[in-house]
Amino acid sequence: MRKFSHIGIPTTEKKENESFMEGGNIHLTDFNTSANKIEWLRFADDSPMPQLLKEQTHIAWIVPDLDKAMEGQEVLLEPFIGGDGSRIGFIIEEGIPVELMEEAK
Repeated sequence: MRKFSHIGIPTTEKKENESFMEGGNIHLTDFNTSANKIEWLRFADDSPMPQLLKEQTHIAWIVPDLDKAMEGQEVLLEPFIGGDGSRIGFIIEEGIPVELMEEAK
């Protein structure tokens, strides 16, 4: 069962309190500090992230088992470890990126 986590919105504008995710070359905000659970993502020109993620808003869900949740889905980004230790993967559903997050154990 999925539990809502946040919405990620690409932007070209610098946002207050951005952090930098080196591997993805992304500046992002902490959705936990947003009243509306918004994560702003500003991609560097050389970001290796998929174009769809750079251009489209994404919805993020917490799932109990990332591998099971991604099984049989159209994978946009294979699972990786996030800054907080959670496992994260991206799929495509209904034409948009969907982030699936398995919390660190």
